[in-house]
Amino acid sequence: MSLTELDDGLVRRMAIGAVFSDFGGKIRSMGFHRTDDLLVTSSEDDSLRLFDIANAKQLKITYHKKHGTDRVCFTHHPSSLICSSLYNLESTGESLRYLSMYDNRILRYFKGHKDRVVSLCMSPINDSFMSGSLDKSVRLWDLRVNACQGILHLRGRPAVAYDQQGLVFAIAMEGGAVKLFDSRCYDKGPFDTFLVGGDTAEVNDIKFSSDGKSMLLTTTNNNIYVLDAYHGEKKCGFSLEPPSQGTSIEATFTPDGKYVLSGSGDGTLHAWNVENPSEQVARWENNIGVVSCLKWAPRRAMFVAASTVLTFWIPNDGETPAPADPPAD
Repeated sequence: MSLTELDDGLVRRMAIGAVFSDFGGKIRSMGFHRTDDLLVTSSEDDSLRLFDIANAKQLKITYHKKHGTDRVCFTHHPSSLICSSLYNLESTGESLRYLSMYDNRILRYFKGHKDRVVSLCMSPINDSFMSGSLDKSVRLWDLRVNACQGILHLRGRPAVAYDQQGLVFAIAMEGGAVKLFDSRCYDKGPFDTFLVGGDTAEVNDIKFSSDGKSMLLTTTNNNIYVLDAYHGEKKCGFSLEPPSQGTSIEATFTPDGKYVLSGSGDGTLHAWNVENPSEQVARWENNIGVVSCLKWAPRRAMFVAASTVLTFWIPNDGETPAPADPPAD
């Protein structure tokens, strides 16, 4: 379904429209292509899977047993990805790979990180991308060059994000600190720093809204904050049930930035209107367990939620949802 003007009623009508349940373990990461109707997932069975979201079909599956599959995002090409590695990091240093889903070929390795990559983001305007690692560094890369283009040493676990124009990037870390950099001269240091007062937890994830006016932070103690991206003031915040040890939740903006959706440790899903945050718009019971990955599609009235199962959610207009097609060969 194409994206129309979202309102509270449409958000409340969201329901599961397709289910994919043949994953061999938890889904670790997923991402939409910016302009094509494609979704990629990585999971504990060391697979990368490509989906057509317009038709709810699995298009391709590849396995990566040597390096594993962890954080994943599309490049600008619809069949090319960046994926972080889980295995053999100390021996090979091959922490990131640029690969083609078309022919299952690794196009380039990126070496440098000494520990697991926990945040990954592609620039919306060029071949630059960023990675944040548990080695307490953020590295900046170019798809066309093996060598790291820049490195920032930080304290704690970093989360990274570009704004939708690619002119600014944000790095969030422990203590509720968010640093903003000009992507053209990041070596001069941050041009602004915000503090989320009273929350000293590490940040799991950070996202900009499509209009660049807001930022969405999710912390390791299951708090969610919406910040003004220009001045850092907290617009609203939400606290959710903690998931089990070692599991984190993810929150997402709708494309218009008006709504925030999140999973919770009790397996429910929640939606709020950023302009009226005191009243929850929707709460959905969920039959797939605690949702570890949650993202709203860039150009559609659709979001995707994942645990060990992948679910596509669309507005329910009273029709019985069709089952998903079987996986492609």
